[in-house]
Amino acid sequence: MSLPDSLLRLIEELQRLPGIGPKGAQRLAFHLLRTPREQTERLVDALRDVKERVTYCSSCNNITDVDPCAFCSNESRDRTIICVVEEPQNVAAIEKTREFKGTYHVLMGALSPLQGIGPDDLKIKGLLARVVNGVREIILATNPNVEGEATAIYLARLLKPLGVKVTRIAMGVPVGSDLEYADEVTMHKSLEGRREV
Repeated sequence: MSLPDSLLRLIEELQRLPGIGPKGAQRLAFHLLRTPREQTERLVDALRDVKERVTYCSSCNNITDVDPCAFCSNESRDRTIICVVEEPQNVAAIEKTREFKGTYHVLMGALSPLQGIGPDDLKIKGLLARVVNGVREIILATNPNVEGEATAIYLARLLKPLGVKVTRIAMGVPVGSDLEYADEVTMHKSLEGRREV
C-alpha cells in the first residue's frame, strides 16, 4: 500500500524523536490522522509555543521561560553552593527532595568520547566563570554511569585548583531494594559512601 507523501513525511519526522522507531512512528502518525482536527491543532500549538517561549537560562543553562530562571533570580537561594547536573530534567529530580537550597548548573550532557562528546561540547566554561564569584562548594550530581563518572572526575580536576570544595553525590543501594539484587559496583559505592548513625 502506497501512503500519501505528507503521511510519509510525518512518519519520517516522528522517527527522529528519541525512543521512537519506525513502527512507533507509524502508530503515532496513524493516531494523529484519526484524531479530531482541534486536538491535533492543540498539539501543534503546544509544540510551537514551547519553541517560541522556552529557552535556556543565561546563567545556569536550565530550561526557563524567563531569563534568568527562577532558581538564579531567587534571592533566598544559597549562591555559594552550585549543584552540577547533566540535563535540565535532573534539576526537577533534585528539587523534588526539597532539601537543596543552592543554585544549579546544567552541563547539557556528559563526556562521552565514543559518541564524540568532549569538554568543549558541554557548558563547562560558564561553570568555571561562576566559581570565581564567591562559590564555596560544587556538588557533582552527574549520573552514576561511565559517562557521568568520567565527567565528575574531569570537573573535579578542573575545579579543585580554584580553591573550591568539590563533593560528589552519594550512590548505592536504593531504599526499598534488597541487597541480593545489588551489583558489585553498587555495593562497593554503598560501602564506600557509608556514614555514621
